[in-house]
Amino acid sequence: MQNEKNHQAIDRLLSIMQELREKCPWDRKQTLDSLRCLTIEEVFELSEAIIEKNMTEIKKELGDILLHIVFYSQIAKENNAFDFAEVCNSLCEKLIYRHPHVFGDAQASTSEEVKETWEKIKLQEKDRKKTVFSGVPKALPAMIKAYRIQDKAHGVHFDWNNANDCWEKVKEEIFEFEAEKDKNDKAKMEEEFGDILFALINYARHLGIQAEDALEKTNRKFINRFSKMEETIAKDGKKLTDMNLAEMDFYWNLIKKDE
Repeated sequence: MQNEKNHQAIDRLLSIMQELREKCPWDRKQTLDSLRCLTIEEVFELSEAIIEKNMTEIKKELGDILLHIVFYSQIAKENNAFDFAEVCNSLCEKLIYRHPHVFGDAQASTSEEVKETWEKIKLQEKDRKKTVFSGVPKALPAMIKAYRIQDKAHGVHFDWNNANDCWEKVKEEIFEFEAEKDKNDKAKMEEEFGDILFALINYARHLGIQAEDALEKTNRKFINRFSKMEETIAKDGKKLTDMNLAEMDFYWNLIKKDE
């Protein structure tokens, strides 16, 4: 019954997309290139909904992303490249091939073993460049890219043994940054600061923390506190721009205590 419901929903969506391409001037005008930035925007909106744990918005944003997948597939079909069914079947084949412990005779009892097998299989695939980092998109935000690079390296056992070793590396990078700061060498300082961030992200990964999510939550917390501070200052008949740091810090600590 559930399968029939899913099939009907997909068929309906594909039919609507085809009709939009035939009858709507805006939809008909779109190309793979014109949709690209809009797709990126939709992914960020989904990310925001996930961070806020808003299930209604998550459903909505997933629908928007699905729309883009169907949109791309329709355009490709019109150009005799591929269609939605081929996208789905290609994905199904990849999932089956990369999960031999589910669809074959291989054994994997932990998620770590599954990840290791996944990375090895990807390197063996004929249609991929045989490099560890070939699957990391160049356009990823730097923090997410660092996490993916480290995760890929971990997949081939190029990684620290534990979180304590990672923390020692963080301290080593901070020491190296301080040495360059004393020399006032801006180029070297930037390089070493990047190494600190990379090491911190790796430390977070070993602790099971996604650094991107952690930083975004801190961003939101800071904005929320600052906004409340502005409101409180305004209620007291004062202006933020007329205050010094010590005065603002007083209000900031008031807000923190109320949380």
